[in-house]
Amino acid sequence: MRAVTRSVALALVLLGLASAPLLAQANPPQGNPPQANPPPPSAPPVAQPQAPQAQSPEYQAQQAQGPHYSSNEIVDAGHRFFGTISRGLAQIVEKAGSQFGLPNGYVLGQEAGGAVVAGVRYGEGILYTKNAGDLRVFWQGPSVGFDFGGEGARTMMLVYNLPATDAIYQRFAGIDGSAYFVGGLGMTALTMNNIVVVPIRTGVGMRLGANVGYLKFTPTATWNPF
Repeated sequence: MRAVTRSVALALVLLGLASAPLLAQANPPQGNPPQANPPPPSAPPVAQPQAPQAQSPEYQAQQAQGPHYSSNEIVDAGHRFFGTISRGLAQIVEKAGSQFGLPNGYVLGQEAGGAVVAGVRYGEGILYTKNAGDLRVFWQGPSVGFDFGGEGARTMMLVYNLPATDAIYQRFAGIDGSAYFVGGLGMTALTMNNIVVVPIRTGVGMRLGANVGYLKFTPTATWNPF
């Protein structure tokens, strides 16, 4: 009987040792239980906008200039156009700029005219703009005053406050007292509807005195100065 009891006890001990790993697996160490729906990874930090850097005075001047031509651009174009007879051009451009500001267009062309008290002139050229393209123009007009002689001239016209290229097609009346002469070049000023046209002329012949008249710009050539 004792032998049977020992056998049963020994069997129970062996059974307990065999089941220990299973119990260890059934009861894992306590800790943070795994989450069924783990949170997504945190989003990368959003870059914060940086404050705009200070702009240089030169850059601000270029931005403010917009479609206008600077005095240097006008003088450079005039030197190439007039060649060796362009002395005094910078002074004339400076004089016009002090009165009317910066032009947003200019005309390069040639004209011919003559007068014995009453005169007439005809011309043709190209209107240049920065943001509206170029345009071929013709002009003609009478003049009345103390004015004698004839001329054939290269002509540069500075154009101020031009709202559109085709706005050049109208009559521009002369501004009294606007004549200015320096270094073989002469400048006058004409205006209409807040647009100002400043012809700068040099050429063969001589026109004496200051005349009062107008110029009419047209898209095609015409002999009618009126």
